[in-house]
Amino acid sequence: MSEAATTQTPASAWRPRGAWEGAAKAGRHGAAEGPAGIRLTLRDGIGLATLVAADGQDAALRAALAERFGPSLPGTGEAVFVGETGLVWSAPGQWLAVAPTPQALRDLPEALRGIAAVTDQSDGRALVRISGPKARAMLAKGVAIDLHPRAFGPGRAAVTSIAHIGVQLWQRDAGPTYEIAVARSFAGSFWHWLEHAAAEFGIEVEGA
Repeated sequence: MSEAATTQTPASAWRPRGAWEGAAKAGRHGAAEGPAGIRLTLRDGIGLATLVAADGQDAALRAALAERFGPSLPGTGEAVFVGETGLVWSAPGQWLAVAPTPQALRDLPEALRGIAAVTDQSDGRALVRISGPKARAMLAKGVAIDLHPRAFGPGRAAVTSIAHIGVQLWQRDAGPTYEIAVARSFAGSFWHWLEHAAAEFGIEVEGA
């Protein structure tokens, strides 16, 4: 066998892989009777970036993002979206920018130069949308915050933990529909919990 043949790397080893690949499978899972109570939509290909305001630049950042994004800069524990583009509060002076594609955020570092530090997280986090009539009941099994509508409703966000895994959680609508971002390295472990917690309700997985 030639040296070239022995050192050749299979093309498949270098193909892009979704954050949930190897963990999530599309289709119906869990309880088989009746309509699924949980819908899990895998949000691969979404643009994500962390924004950290420079000292004394919150007002300038607010103005720049309002012009660039449309949504206003959310306050503590809030998320603001226009369609699939939005900003999610992460910590004092910190936010997560969300866009339909990573390319939509590509110019942010230059646009916010001197105003905020921008770090691309598109390949660093796994994002899943959780909806269905049993979404709140399922999340209540593991989330460390009160999800009752009086305490946490549309436009609310939190940095918390689920099954001892750090997550960023926000509610998109009163459905209720939630989105959760987790470090990509924990995607498999988080999915294992998610699948087991949702199984009794019946699960429909989309986007795998």
